[in-house]
Amino acid sequence: MDKRERMEALVRLLNEYNYYYYTLGEPKVPDEEYDALYDELVRLERETGIVLPDSPTQKVGAELSGQFPEHRHRVPLLSLDKTTTEAGLRSWAERVERLWAEANAARAAQGLSPLPAPVYILEPKFDGLTVVLTYEDGRLTKAATRGNGEVGEMIFETVKVIPSVPLSIPERRGVFEFQGEAIMPRSRLLRYNEESPVKLANTRNGVAGALRNLDTREVRRRGVDVFFYHVNYASDRPFRSHREMIAFMREMRLKVTPYSEAFTDLEALLRAIREKEAERAALDYDVDGLVIKLDDLATREALGATAKAPRWAIAWKFPAVEATTRLVDVVWNVGRTGVVTPQAVLEPVEVGGVVVRHATLNNIEDIERKGLRFALGRLVRLRRSNDVIPQILGPAEAAEEDPAHEIVPPAACPACGTPLEREGPFFYCPNTLSCPPQLIRQIVHFAQRDAMDIEGLSEKTAAQFVEAGLVRDVADLYALTAEALLVLPRFGAKKADNLLAAIERSKAVSLDRFLFALGIHGVGKETARRLAEHFGSFDAVFGATFEALQAVPGVGEVVAESIVHFFRAPHVRETLEKLFARGVRPQPVAKEPEPRDRPLAGLTFVLTGTLETLSREEATALIESLGGRVAGSVSRNTDYVVAGEKPGSKRARAEALGIPILDGEAALRALIEARRQGDGSGDRR
Repeated sequence: MDKRERMEALVRLLNEYNYYYYTLGEPKVPDEEYDALYDELVRLERETGIVLPDSPTQKVGAELSGQFPEHRHRVPLLSLDKTTTEAGLRSWAERVERLWAEANAARAAQGLSPLPAPVYILEPKFDGLTVVLTYEDGRLTKAATRGNGEVGEMIFETVKVIPSVPLSIPERRGVFEFQGEAIMPRSRLLRYNEESPVKLANTRNGVAGALRNLDTREVRRRGVDVFFYHVNYASDRPFRSHREMIAFMREMRLKVTPYSEAFTDLEALLRAIREKEAERAALDYDVDGLVIKLDDLATREALGATAKAPRWAIAWKFPAVEATTRLVDVVWNVGRTGVVTPQAVLEPVEVGGVVVRHATLNNIEDIERKGLRFALGRLVRLRRSNDVIPQILGPAEAAEEDPAHEIVPPAACPACGTPLEREGPFFYCPNTLSCPPQLIRQIVHFAQRDAMDIEGLSEKTAAQFVEAGLVRDVADLYALTAEALLVLPRFGAKKADNLLAAIERSKAVSLDRFLFALGIHGVGKETARRLAEHFGSFDAVFGATFEALQAVPGVGEVVAESIVHFFRAPHVRETLEKLFARGVRPQPVAKEPEPRDRPLAGLTFVLTGTLETLSREEATALIESLGGRVAGSVSRNTDYVVAGEKPGSKRARAEALGIPILDGEAALRALIEARRQGDGSGDRR
């Protein structure tokens, strides 16, 4: 089996495993086995320069740039008429029966067979973002939002990252448009709001923001998924019923709507609606109602549509539920990012079938905006519609500004006692190195590749260390022993030895990565690099004054103040002393080359095929040493494709997108020389 055949086999196998894991929720192999196969595929793609169209490696998130182009749907997506009452639903059903009878009378007059008796399909009405996916000859080629029903936004790059969305389907002929709803699970919203300083109001905002985000990694971070419920267009495949569509989409390995039931009796349908309304609180995704639609497609066509909505379907909308209760207390919790967030403690009250004891309060500005500053101990209005955590709308009674009822934010971190700092509406704990709620996240940040580069130190492992009491700040990583690790679950001798070796190697980290690893508020990788180049040593950065820090390009007043405060803190000094006592020695970094020594700065290259004298690794090193970036796949953000002998599909992809192609090593070197001379020949945009 040659490399291409092996890659094709790996893609089929990994996509099969992804289908069982993400769509069916039934893992077929252990994570270790999947990871080994995935790593083999990545290695083969690097060696060959070929990335198959449906390779799972394309689902890794990346940064995007630019706006989302428009996409015109092949078939317009209509809105639905709505009802919130049994009377409204009965009226709609009566109209359907009447139109069905009229259609059958017309068909009888024409000698046509009658339409079947109406069968009603009941499905959830998801509260997310409607998406339409296009597959051509089995390959996913487009993905767009609903937009105005006729024209939406193209969001292909973000949708293809969704784990349950297949990049190819078994049906290899024809064009299909599948309609579904992208959702963000409630559990992921809770986790996101715990970890992020900027809170999401609800899952609908969360999924819309992820799919329109210029960084596709947000799709995975927010746990975006899609439920499909309609074949919007099929070039070569006729369907007779909605149930047939659902079965076909399931065969295509799409994740279909989790509930779809057929009814011939209106009373049974109404009973099911009431049952589903009572069950919605237990779901891990938001639904704002139910959809009732006719099953038979010929009947749908006969009934037709108004200018805005089909006559053969209607939405049953769930009512928003409100209640009044007393605000007993406001507690302030430290999230894993250090942001201190207020949470309302309420007198228990039943809202929408659920007893509510807590409600979200995003920040101090949210409290003031809702008129809640003096609401402590008083009655407030509460709403629980489709949000995961109920929201307080405002006071339920007029009240004077009595200090006894005032909500006062804490001055010190409730977890570690460090004085809090404020940035806009948010209070945060600057003790990133040893504040308990932040510690797991800080360990992961400290160990990441761009920081201390401690391979094998995952979030699960960090949590093990903290829960076992082995690590109380990041300096404790350098006191770990094999004996301590081997008593932990899932820690064998090899894993322990590898991790301890990685920790030992990290002691000689470069200064810029060490500064980034410390998690100083406002100091990212670029700022850390500039600080390291400007001051040359850790002692110089540590002792820098506010004024000296501001002399560093890109360091303003806010960041300079943050750095000064960070290094003044006793807990920081204590942790740093432990780090250095245990052998950590930040190494000086070379200064940034002059611009003419970085002629490829800002350009992204993709390599394909075999070059004359340079290996793939050598060509990558050359480009990166001159300021360029080498990507693994071709996208609209690619500036140049360097094509050697026997190029793969990347060259064809570049030609389709109109991206310049450098034929061989000589063309690459010519570009480098031209940009060194400053003639602008490399500025393709």
